[in-house]
Amino acid sequence: MSEQKNILESNISENISDIIKIKREKLASLQETNNDPFEISKYDVSHLSLEIINNFEKFSEEQIVSVAGRIMSRRDMGKASFCDLHDSQGKIQIYIKKDNVSEEEYQSFKKFDIGDIVGLKGHVFKTKKGEISISVCQIILLSKSLLPLPEKFHGLKDTDLRYRQRYLDLIVNSDVKNTFIKRSQIIKEIRNYLDNNGFIEVETPVLQTIAGGAAARPFITHHNTLNIDMYLRIALELHLKRLIVGGFDKVYEIGRVFRNEGISVRHNPEFTLLELYQAYTDYYGMMDLTENLIRSVAQNVLGTTVINYNNITIDLCKPFRRVSMVDLVKEHVDIDFNKISSLDEAKSLAKEHDIEFEAHHLKGDILNLFFEKYVEDKLIQPTFVMNQPVEISPLAKKIPSNPEYTQRFELFIVAREHANAFSELNDPIDQKQRFLSQVKLRSCGDETANMMDEDFINALEYGMPPTGGLGIGIDRLVMLLTNSSSIRDVLLFPTMKPNSKN
Repeated sequence: MSEQKNILESNISENISDIIKIKREKLASLQETNNDPFEISKYDVSHLSLEIINNFEKFSEEQIVSVAGRIMSRRDMGKASFCDLHDSQGKIQIYIKKDNVSEEEYQSFKKFDIGDIVGLKGHVFKTKKGEISISVCQIILLSKSLLPLPEKFHGLKDTDLRYRQRYLDLIVNSDVKNTFIKRSQIIKEIRNYLDNNGFIEVETPVLQTIAGGAAARPFITHHNTLNIDMYLRIALELHLKRLIVGGFDKVYEIGRVFRNEGISVRHNPEFTLLELYQAYTDYYGMMDLTENLIRSVAQNVLGTTVINYNNITIDLCKPFRRVSMVDLVKEHVDIDFNKISSLDEAKSLAKEHDIEFEAHHLKGDILNLFFEKYVEDKLIQPTFVMNQPVEISPLAKKIPSNPEYTQRFELFIVAREHANAFSELNDPIDQKQRFLSQVKLRSCGDETANMMDEDFINALEYGMPPTGGLGIGIDRLVMLLTNSSSIRDVLLFPTMKPNSKN
């Protein structure tokens, strides 16, 4: 069986080599006759495919349209041919008849290959089968494809190749292109929603001297002129909150952040994050904003708030559940952390439930470990998980009546975290103590713990109003709204190890 496979692969390789040779010979022939397509610098396009199809009735029989795109299929019938032409909007059928173009153009066209990029002019008409098409009166080769596209019926199925050669994936898989069009629309609608609600979009540094605002391991680089190590940002938080101190009431940023951590269907080392901050509100205000924002984006991009993800129906119009982390652990594990009075008791329960913990972990850390193991994968419908323990929330306000916990929530949908928000800690004394606790964790080997940021403490000492803050992972939201199973399916160029064959 293995021998047959090797023979088949060898034959395919030889066939591809022959195709490439023929394509290059065609290009050489064009160049020898002063028809080199790569010397053409521009082509005037009057219409796109979808524009023609959607407005067919508006085109008169005499009107000439000019279109350009890639030939993706062709059906030759002697003195006439049909082709499918793909452009940025979709595809349209073109009809080329020998009598309607010059002899030279028709003979040149017969040598065009699938994958070639052409420009053409013609009349819009409807075939006997009712397909809107263009009858060509002029055609020109704009770019020669020198490599064969994947075979039509099998397509590009190799997942690794699809991610490495996204350009090829986009050429042959129209649903992939549609995913990224939706991604663009989702980001646009997020901006529209926030702009219409009085938020100001800002930009903050990507290169930072202190990596803060999240529990994550940063990427380290070096600035030669200043002769200092710097970090690619792991979050947007601390700079945006400085702007709240400075007098902006509503700010947001959509930008890339970088975390030097694992790669999975949910994680990429660089990803797109929305963070926003609003003065004079709290985490309940952020819950309302989060719910309304996601609902609005779904409605405006998809035309519905009822979505299907992995054969699960999610109704984003229904109020999202709001429940504390303690109550969820009690619900799924029947352990009430409000009744656990000592760290030793928490560790004992962890051992009984096969939960591994580290020596420096406190009661709140162990509660979070219970949540991650026994609860997280059960949260399919939209759920705000509230009141996380202070040990894992170094930037959130404590609950005054129960200071072991914070005014924080995480939004889970289809067992994935989609948002994280706080009533922001604005007490500089408390914040400094939290940072010092994080620094101690770093000294114990926790590379994801926060660093001390003295300038941020300094900013808080000038006074920051009560503030609500929110972070939403754009990539995961796009995954949800496009029914994509992997984060790589919504990143045009996901991070990958270099191919050893290259």
